[in-house]
Amino acid sequence: MSELKQALYDELKLKLALGLEGVRYDSGVFDKLIQQNAALKKREICAIDKELITTKSYALPYAFTLPLGSQVAVVADRNSPYKISEKDGVFSLSYFGEWITNIGFPTPPAYYSKLTKDGTSMREVGLDLSGGSRDRAIAINYSTECVLKEKGNVCLFCVRGKQNGLEQHEEIPPFRNPLQIAETVEAAYQEGFSHLTITGGFIPERREVEYYIDVAETIKDRLGVDDFNGTACIGAPQDIHVIDKYKEAGFRTIAFNIEVWNQQYFDIVCPGKVEMCGSFDHWVKTIEYAISVFGKGKVRCNFVVGLQPKDVLFEGLEYFTSIGVVTVASPWIPGLGSPLEGFRSPTVDWHWDVQIQHAQLLRKHGRTYEEIFDACPARTFVHDVYQIESEELPAFGQRKAV
Repeated sequence: MSELKQALYDELKLKLALGLEGVRYDSGVFDKLIQQNAALKKREICAIDKELITTKSYALPYAFTLPLGSQVAVVADRNSPYKISEKDGVFSLSYFGEWITNIGFPTPPAYYSKLTKDGTSMREVGLDLSGGSRDRAIAINYSTECVLKEKGNVCLFCVRGKQNGLEQHEEIPPFRNPLQIAETVEAAYQEGFSHLTITGGFIPERREVEYYIDVAETIKDRLGVDDFNGTACIGAPQDIHVIDKYKEAGFRTIAFNIEVWNQQYFDIVCPGKVEMCGSFDHWVKTIEYAISVFGKGKVRCNFVVGLQPKDVLFEGLEYFTSIGVVTVASPWIPGLGSPLEGFRSPTVDWHWDVQIQHAQLLRKHGRTYEEIFDACPARTFVHDVYQIESEELPAFGQRKAV
């Protein structure tokens, strides 16, 4: 392995560690940075440490960048061994007081500073989840609420409905209408975004199919296209043939978040999904049917990694990748407001092994980088592994330029 590849893998593992263990910082260290670029300010609470919510020190950027290009979402934890400091305008990252590297900050997309016609901030409608990549994707969270919370049956890892805006702790509006979404997508696509995911909590009476169709039609009308490279992220419908309607509406890909593998874990971790959508076996059959409708490489399934033993997890990953599913292995970060708040995720090395093996599984079963990009809502570790191996990250171009 070349020195550059090894350095990129080392940086990617550091990114993983920073997500799992968070970062700490002194109050006010980001104030000048945020004043200079308001669009850089983090808008939603994402912390391991509950006391941070009640302090002013929560004004911070939504991400920072490492030297070789990795963009790291900020997860705040006062007890983290990692710390961000600033001196003479230069920000650095340390580990138990030992300097690791200087860091930078991303350039927010232009649409973050724009409003929809009804005055809604486009940033509140769609998030840039490109992770600093040149392959740019936006995710629309159409509903921050979830009916499962009202029923007392939320997924054990879920923080949906617990996230507030940071300005005076105001609530983020819970629902987005199709026109707001279409205007935001149009603005994002005009500056180079090329993939869209629509997702959200479960809404009463399972009316999401009508909503998703309205959104798709509004986006197509706004863009003047038939194919907008969109992913519909939904729960398993009681009638699996409803899946055909999403394809007919113009979504290129479809996604289901089963989260864990086998019936026993699914019943415990996702009780509301069982109540609303059916058993674990029904979810699996739904995903199998979706493959027959959309095709291999066009169906996504997320797993929350760290909630079950590795051998059980990989039984699920192996099965789904073998039938053509684009699986996502999302490291579990115990979030504030979730039923598992205060628990600990497995070690960084444990998670790193999962990410490397997962990338190998997807490659073994023929999934391409393009399929993964089109199906995933955000930049994942698999994206980076693929592009490190193919030497397509910007860092390789910088080396050749020198």
